[in-house]
Amino acid sequence: MRCTLQSPFGRFRRFRRRTAGGVATIEFVLMFLPMFVLSVSGFELGLLMTRQVMLERGMDIAVREVRLNTGQDYAETDLRRSICNGAGIIQDCMTKVRLEMLRIEPDNWTDPPAQASCANLSEPFEPARNFENGNQNHLMLLRACGKFEPMLPDFALGWTLSRMYDDQHYRLYATSAFVMEPR
Repeated sequence: MRCTLQSPFGRFRRFRRRTAGGVATIEFVLMFLPMFVLSVSGFELGLLMTRQVMLERGMDIAVREVRLNTGQDYAETDLRRSICNGAGIIQDCMTKVRLEMLRIEPDNWTDPPAQASCANLSEPFEPARNFENGNQNHLMLLRACGKFEPMLPDFALGWTLSRMYDDQHYRLYATSAFVMEPR
């Protein structure tokens, strides 16, 4: 009479030799989640970069208009509207973006605040922190800060972005310095 006790290694070897689809299933299970996370993070990063580029574009268009029209003083809402028109794809831009314009004295240099103030989405009509128009030949610093919600705030890159600050939004900044042209 023969003993039919098999070693666990023998079973594993036979399992490995089988080609009934088990190996492909295991590979799929192991590789699906990392590839899915990578794909979703790619879409999230693409949206973030598109918003950043469009905010910079809107800022460039608005600054060019301000720089060349020095005879006119701009209100913060007018300048924000000009930036939002140039930004194009940013939804609800007028409430998500906040501006700050400072006059910089090159002869008496003081550092501006390190961070631009961002919009408080719970109070969209909060006035600008610092917004002063310049005269001819003044060096001006214009900063915009926008708060945006991630596409998927509880998954992949969106999870990280939504936890960077306390309010479940990430921030994008655009900065431009220019000299007001003489009249």
